[in-house]
Amino acid sequence: MSAAGCLARRNDGPLPVWARSGFQPPDVPIGHVMGLRGDIVAILWGGPESSLYAPPLPHQGNKVLWVPRLAGEIAAPLTIRATLNGTHRAVTRELPDVGPSSVDLPVPGCWTLDLSWSGQRDQVVLWYTAS
Repeated sequence: MSAAGCLARRNDGPLPVWARSGFQPPDVPIGHVMGLRGDIVAILWGGPESSLYAPPLPHQGNKVLWVPRLAGEIAAPLTIRATLNGTHRAVTRELPDVGPSSVDLPVPGCWTLDLSWSGQRDQVVLWYTAS
């Protein structure tokens, strides 16, 4: 599968209004992917042009800032079950809270991330480029 065939819905425009806190100017364009339900956004801080790499680049990790729609859910742990599309390959990542994180996945490709936190669920599809 190529990046063109991946259903990742990357947007390089302004963040949703509810996710702009701390960004100056608030409508600055930044790479992000909305959850399919619209309850979380993954703001991409990866390598060049905010790309994500598998494996990660030697001196730059795959940084994702998770922002839930409801601000009170930030202190909750975040569980990520990532499945490589078209395969049964899956990995689980447990993060102490919803917020900044490194999300490294083992191989390049199109990954579906099933997210759960504070009784909430959403799904994000991300493309990881070969490093």
